[in-house]
Amino acid sequence: MTTTTPSRGRRRAPTRIERAAGKAAALQKPRVILALLLLLGLTSVMLLDGYLRAEVGGDERVRDGASSSKVPDKILNGGPIISFRGGQATTTSVPAKTIALTFDDGPNPTYTPQVLKILEKYDVPATFFVVGSMVSRYPGIVKDMVDQGDEVGIHTFTHVDLSYQSDARIRREMTQTQLALAGAAGITTTLFRAPYSSETDAIDNYSWPVYKKLGEEGYTSVFVDTDSDDWKKPGVSKIVKWATPSGTSGASVLMHDAGGDREQTIRALPEYIEKMRAKGYTFTTISGVIEAQNTAARAGQQANAPAGTGSGQLPGGNQNGTDRLQAAHREATGATLYEGKALVVAVAVAEYTVPTLSVGLVIVGVAVMGRFGMMLILARRHYRLRNKRRFSWGPTVTRPVTVIVPAYNEKECIANTLESLAKSTHPIEVIVVDDGSSDGTSEIAREAARSLGMTNVRVIRQENAGKPAALNNGVRSAGHDIVVMMDGDTVFEPDTVRQLVQPFANPEVGAVAGNAKVGNRDTVIGAWQHIEYVMGFNLDRRMYDLLRCMPTIPGAIGAFRREAVLQVGGMSEDTLAEDTDITIAMHRAGWRVVYQEYARAWTEAPGSLKQLWSQRYRWSYGTMQALWKHRKSLTDKGPSGRFGRVGMPLVVIFQIVTPVFAPLIDVFTAYSMIFVDFRAALYAWLAVLGVQLVCAAYAFKLDKEKYRYLLMMPLQQLAYRQMMYLVLIHSCITALTGGRLRWQKLKRTGEVGTPAGVG
Repeated sequence: MTTTTPSRGRRRAPTRIERAAGKAAALQKPRVILALLLLLGLTSVMLLDGYLRAEVGGDERVRDGASSSKVPDKILNGGPIISFRGGQATTTSVPAKTIALTFDDGPNPTYTPQVLKILEKYDVPATFFVVGSMVSRYPGIVKDMVDQGDEVGIHTFTHVDLSYQSDARIRREMTQTQLALAGAAGITTTLFRAPYSSETDAIDNYSWPVYKKLGEEGYTSVFVDTDSDDWKKPGVSKIVKWATPSGTSGASVLMHDAGGDREQTIRALPEYIEKMRAKGYTFTTISGVIEAQNTAARAGQQANAPAGTGSGQLPGGNQNGTDRLQAAHREATGATLYEGKALVVAVAVAEYTVPTLSVGLVIVGVAVMGRFGMMLILARRHYRLRNKRRFSWGPTVTRPVTVIVPAYNEKECIANTLESLAKSTHPIEVIVVDDGSSDGTSEIAREAARSLGMTNVRVIRQENAGKPAALNNGVRSAGHDIVVMMDGDTVFEPDTVRQLVQPFANPEVGAVAGNAKVGNRDTVIGAWQHIEYVMGFNLDRRMYDLLRCMPTIPGAIGAFRREAVLQVGGMSEDTLAEDTDITIAMHRAGWRVVYQEYARAWTEAPGSLKQLWSQRYRWSYGTMQALWKHRKSLTDKGPSGRFGRVGMPLVVIFQIVTPVFAPLIDVFTAYSMIFVDFRAALYAWLAVLGVQLVCAAYAFKLDKEKYRYLLMMPLQQLAYRQMMYLVLIHSCITALTGGRLRWQKLKRTGEVGTPAGVG
């Protein structure tokens, strides 16, 4: 055992990357906050959109046979308009030969503009009882209503039956609709019609307290005398017939401009207006009816006197109803106006964002499913090709190789690493490069080598310069033309080195990736990473190997031709993913990079979520650095450009773009479960999980792993995968904002021993 110790006991000056990383370290927390804010913003937009898209159905009753014992008889037998003055409820009837035409459930972008056009053509006013969520989605239509002189009333925000709701929910439904009206048309209103209401004689003990409470707050509740039942789509003639009051009676008439297919209503409306005009009827608004009663009362007439009989004229109007009455409207001012405008803007953002995300979801879904399909097909082909009896890399490689072990504060693991190398079936020399450890790593390594009788071990101690520098030091000191690189927390199986170096029988091969496995897999976090390693890494490597565009040789286990490493300038400090960096550099230098699945290494994966985040954050960011550094590979010519033409697009799509947008699948699943169809969304999620399970099971089969770990996969999809998404998003934000990361040493336990007991 030879030892060289060039260290002089003082720490080196920080490298350029470390200086930049130190300056940027303080910026990482704001970037985490920014990533979380983006996620929160997306979630808020989705929730707002789902809330706005609550279905609006027909006005069928939801209760039958409920008691009306607490409802005053004068209300049950009175007119369709209920107001409260001085705590006393009063009703108003529509004057004879007068129609108060009302429309519920709008606005609707298809049917409401058609209704408005017909009303304008016939110079007829109407009262629209609008749903607040629809108002916030289509504010321009409501503004057109008001500008045209029509009247607007509240039909709640989400078309919910208020009879069974809490006071807070009732207040929220009313307030949100008022805000929507303020943002859309700059008004608020005193008119209200409850969803699922009809005539006053249908008021029961459940609904009466709601009307009473709202009346005491200044709202006028509006019911109907004549229901067209157009939501049943009975045909144009029946809609006209059912909307026509008997004799010369006045009526509050109900139609719908939204909530379903309203083509029959659109065709029936002109016919109805012409029919009622021919019978001498005048059209007015709800406010027009109230004003008519007030005028009649002032003139000494009774509230239910047939005002306008003969001429059909209402006070303040004329025969054709061209004088638009908007007494129920109030100008929105102050906080109400600005909050309303903010609501409309927020909804506009949601209306634009969600459809865009939906398109993204389709693209991501196709990409994810395509990746699964590609991995299965190519991995199977790779397995069959490699397991053909006639397959061979060439003559068996038997010459000695150099194993380089960079180590920084690896006192817990280095002895296990050397013990595993002592059992190697292939002749090796071992170079442990102690990168300025402060925990006695080099002394432990020397003692372990002596106790194991390993005379083929050299321990080189250098000032702390980072892992790339340690590896380059080992390459320069290597005594053989093939170098195997492994981490100081990793152990090899006895046959690992022999298997790993066999592809070098092919002179085109410049580097070989081994099969890294999680040794500490008996914890929940370890099991999750174990699934990821087997499925996400090794199944991927089979695919990339067959396509001849391997993107990464894992730092835990990789082998290189020494001349190839020197040719590309050694391990670079330009990125935090030196393994990806040199792998791409090998491709660009014209060397072939392959995967040897039978060369297995057991590594200690992070044991806590914090350490896992740090590791994957560095991996993700380093990969982006390496891809950007080698972006010119896209234009490389000949065999050296194969990675740029094939590997670069695949890595960008499958390892960056798709994972960044993959949370859309989970977000839309939750969205669908809450707002659309819980069962269908659950089935869809289970179907995707099933596809992933099939891929994982096949990967486990190829690697001869135990299937019991797959029981952790559903939980992995719910928790672990989301964390990986956040890590990648965080890395993207760091890259886009120009941040730099520093290398972060993970805490080791040394629990991964010789591989005999692992598996």
